[in-house]
Amino acid sequence: MFLDFSKLFGKSKSSKDFAKERLKLVLIHDRANVSPQFLEMVKGEIIKVISNYMDVDEDSLDIQMTRTKSEEGDRFVPALVANIPIRKVKDVGK
Repeated sequence: MFLDFSKLFGKSKSSKDFAKERLKLVLIHDRANVSPQFLEMVKGEIIKVISNYMDVDEDSLDIQMTRTKSEEGDRFVPALVANIPIRKVKDVGK
């Protein structure tokens, strides 16, 4: 069993991690023609809405803009892809 003590003790991100994150945002911007700030805004809004219903692991959350074939299949369109690890679903008034 592997334990990630960096999450337990709140280890901060290294400069390598920050550089990697910035590069990902630049690539996303190039692919979808949206600013990194826009993508961060979308990410924050998604977290806010989903957090009403589920406890999510925000540190492992991954949201990307990519391109996919349109339903017509003749062109590529932007697509938002989200990988949102869920810790538990909240018991919201049944």
